[in-house]
Order: sequence, then structure tokens, then C-alpha cells
Amino acid sequence: MKLHSFIYLASQSPRRRQLLDQLGVRHELLLPGPEEDAEALEVEIRGELPEAYVQRVTLAKLAAARKRLRSRGLPAAPILCSDTTVALGRKILGKPLDAADALATLTSLAGRTHRVITAVALSSGRAERLAVSISKVKFAPVSPAQLEHYVASGEPFGKAGSYAIQSQAAAWISHIEGSYSGIMGLPLFETAQLLTEGGVKF
Repeated sequence: MKLHSFIYLASQSPRRRQLLDQLGVRHELLLPGPEEDAEALEVEIRGELPEAYVQRVTLAKLAAARKRLRSRGLPAAPILCSDTTVALGRKILGKPLDAADALATLTSLAGRTHRVITAVALSSGRAERLAVSISKVKFAPVSPAQLEHYVASGEPFGKAGSYAIQSQAAAWISHIEGSYSGIMGLPLFETAQLLTEGGVKF
């Protein structure tokens, strides 16, 4: 197996970069150009279950990144993609459209347990590998004033489920079952396995 000294990360998330740094994985960003409609890849299909959704979106991101790499004539290296969604039952709680949507999402999560599902995919040569991490997160009851203050901070925007576990919302989380790094956006155990299988040195 050919060994690789670095990978491409096809994600704009600074948290995913931080987590790769934690593993000691050298990486370069491989981000969409202005000609790409990256948001279109995340559009939900009616009736799609959250687990199926996050896997489909991650593989679509990987396909787009592979095409991007070829078109830019960059040196060959494995590509890592990931997508995270929050689910309450069968309902997918994606990134909020606006403040009202963020507040409605957080209100629905308060006092309940939800799932955070993160899929991670790696292409190495012709091979593609996919892993999924599912964690359960329990929110304590949260007052409307606290939720409104959090939304006003701007923190929910761009975040699946309208919150980030490494933000002040952590004060509401009474119990976690699963992967903390997966909830942040990149499950390190599963990612390390994929990288090892793909011949990446770290």
C-alpha cells in the first residue's frame, strides 16, 4: 500500500481542522470554488431518514471534491469529507435559516434527547471508505430567555441543530452517549481508522 504524508480536507469547518491537528494529520484545504453550489448538496429529499441523509450528503461532497482535485491539477492525495446533522426522531434539524428558525429548533431540543449523526468519508486512490458516528445528547430544560440570548449571540448560525457543543450551549447538556468529537463534526476514532486503512501516515 502506498503511504501518504498528507490529505486534502474538503470542509470549511475550523473545528474539523482543529480535530485533524489533534490527530497530527497534515492537511490542505480543498474548498469549493465560486462556480460550485456547495449548499445544493445539502438539500433534503422528502421522507429521507437522517442517517441516510448524512451518508448521501457526505458521499456527494466527496464526489465533488474528487472532481475539484482533478480540475485544479493538484498533486494526488487522499480526500476527507464529513457532514453532521442533528435529528429529533425522524426529523432532520439542519442549519437554521434565520433567528426564528434557530429559536424554534432550540426550543424543540430543550429538555429532550436528540441524535447527532456525523458521516466521514475518505477517498484514497480508487477506493472510497465511509464511516458513521451516532451520538445521543440530552438537553436539560432551558428557559426561553436563555435560548433567545444564545440566538442573539449569533452562535447557532451555520450549525446543524442550531448549536455547537463547544459553545455556551454546553451548559445545557446533561448527558452525552457517544463521541464528543463526532458531535463537534469529526469523529476521531472512526476518522483514524479510515486514515489508517487509506494509508495515511500520522
